[in-house]
Amino acid sequence: MRDKTQTNSAAPGDRLIRAGAIVFFIGAVATLITVAPLLLHAKPFPTFMFGLSMLMGVGFLIAAAGVLRSIAAGRRQARAGR
Repeated sequence: MRDKTQTNSAAPGDRLIRAGAIVFFIGAVATLITVAPLLLHAKPFPTFMFGLSMLMGVGFLIAAAGVLRSIAAGRRQARAGR
């Protein structure tokens, strides 16, 4: 089986997982930027920055969808192999 699997082949959910990680990272940076003025007793950022912080959850959901898609593809492949 090892000789049939290509090392650079992408599983069905890989792109969703990568996209989710990128969106999560952007949301994490936005969260740090939003919380910093609150901790430094400076003037808070506008409300839309708090909205950008929600990208962490969105990125997590995108990555979770990619994981579930990859699991489903693995199950289909296992059933076809029997």
